[in-house]
Amino acid sequence: MSRCRHSVLTIAGSDSGGGAGIQADLRTFAAHGLHGLSAIAALTAQNTLGVRAVEVPDVGFLRAQIDACFEDFSIRAVKLGMLATARVIHAVADAIAAHRPPWLVLDPVMVASSGARLLEPDALEALRVRLLPQASLITPNIPEAELLLGRPIDDAGAEQALEDLLALGARAVLLKGGHLATSDAVIDRLHDGRERHGFQHPRLAVEGHGTGCTLASAVAARLAAGEDLVSACRGATDYVHGALRGAYRPGRGAPVVLDHFWALSGG
Repeated sequence: MSRCRHSVLTIAGSDSGGGAGIQADLRTFAAHGLHGLSAIAALTAQNTLGVRAVEVPDVGFLRAQIDACFEDFSIRAVKLGMLATARVIHAVADAIAAHRPPWLVLDPVMVASSGARLLEPDALEALRVRLLPQASLITPNIPEAELLLGRPIDDAGAEQALEDLLALGARAVLLKGGHLATSDAVIDRLHDGRERHGFQHPRLAVEGHGTGCTLASAVAARLAAGEDLVSACRGATDYVHGALRGAYRPGRGAPVVLDHFWALSGG
């Protein structure tokens, strides 16, 4: 007899280089023992050297992908990644409002590791207005948080940034600290709407590709498996740190790709 697995849906962009986006999300779900579903919101031509081109599918087809997943599977959590245009954001927001998944984890992907802009300028306001209020958790890095808040953020201002991001409408914020290179440690800060929590790990001398996608997907997977938000975020940061320690370089570029199955292989 086959056993049922909980399902997690990622709505994000496809990374032709295999290190981030849908590809990283599905590997993360699998590593957590969950059934991964996907709705592709963008196609990218990229590798470890950079993003070459981006193609956005018709929003009607995107909605069809999302509806097909919800009509057949019991979806415990949804992870949102690269949503490049305002039309895509509105379509996804409408679908989320219609299906109302128990958990919605929003990784506000705006800039690639290479520096390429992945979000059109008019889409930023749509993201703020349509998706942040529906999110159970948002997981911005520092550059993304700066775009959302419209101001620079340094180490001293990270705690205030948590409050200000929460005020934009999400129920909780996990502010990633990797870009605050002021110490030998990385501190990811969570505000769950009531309390603050900090998750600290040693800084690794690697340039990871797909870390943000992987972190948000790991949180979504753990929430789908029944963990509470604080435990899910703590476990997800531990998972990403382990995946970075086991990272490898498949291409000629500087970024490394995470080992999503490090825990299963005893790494």
